[in-house]
Amino acid sequence: TECVSGCVCPEGLFDDGRGGCVEPKDCPCIHNNEWYSSGDKIKVDCNTCTCQKGLWKCTDDVCYGTCTIYGSGHYNTFDGKFYDFDGSCEYVAAQDFCGDKKSSGSFSIITENVPCGTTGVTCSKAIKMFLGKTELKLENKEYKEIQRDVGDDVQYWNRTVGLYLVIEASNGVMLIWDKKTTVFIKLSPDYKGKVCGLCGNFDDKANNDFTTRSGLQDSNPLNFGNSWKQSPMCPDVVQEIKPCDLKPHRKSWAEKECSIIQSEVFKICHSKVNPLPFYEACVHDACSCDSGGDCECFCSAVAAYAQECIKAEACVFWRTPDIC
Repeated sequence: TECVSGCVCPEGLFDDGRGGCVEPKDCPCIHNNEWYSSGDKIKVDCNTCTCQKGLWKCTDDVCYGTCTIYGSGHYNTFDGKFYDFDGSCEYVAAQDFCGDKKSSGSFSIITENVPCGTTGVTCSKAIKMFLGKTELKLENKEYKEIQRDVGDDVQYWNRTVGLYLVIEASNGVMLIWDKKTTVFIKLSPDYKGKVCGLCGNFDDKANNDFTTRSGLQDSNPLNFGNSWKQSPMCPDVVQEIKPCDLKPHRKSWAEKECSIIQSEVFKICHSKVNPLPFYEACVHDACSCDSGGDCECFCSAVAAYAQECIKAEACVFWRTPDIC
């Protein structure tokens, strides 16, 4: 839209939006408010886009989906919907047992949320991963395997990469855990539209991610989250907890610490990934974690933003001897 013929440039040339005149084949492209010259390539998820005559031409490979659960109840679904849900119970994060009578399902990932501070917010402290007849329980920085009698054989491998434990299964499911309160669930494209749970349905549309266990769409994250609890004995969550209102003396400290997300350190990423929801989540967590582990909550919150930046190809070096 920026390349228009007119009285700015000589006949046959176009204004390139940067004060110059170019031939149509050299028109630049715009992405996240940045200009790219013809022939430039960018990565969007797992696809490569090339600027051609002012338009992006992208490969259309189908990409792995990633759902992130971190800190005190922050969820970023496979389709990129960001919401908060603070419940103290076991919940289905993602599974492919979704009410279709024909599908038997091959995996289920359950997150067990427990209170992580005195304000009543909850963090994911244990994860159960069901792969066919194998159950893996990840807790206290390690995992154990339990064999059940029912289900198929699904092979899996585990390895440690930096801070993370990675479990990769032959059915296209991958779980990455920082051994604290952050979990990344990655699914192969075969699962598009076939999963359900707190991570949404992975159909590339974020507006229908709040599909409850009974298959209805809801707009309220509390109703949606409550529907995915494993045990009917758990109490429903009825209101959103605002830890900074309950601990006002921690609020200014939290805002000061978390301001790193909106600072120059992450400047390269701001146009690629909106920092605001991550900043708000960070302040929420820094206010709430008041029974030890201050830094753990703050660091996990900043690391979650850094992780999204890396996915958008903005490499940020933010850890220092003083910070995390």
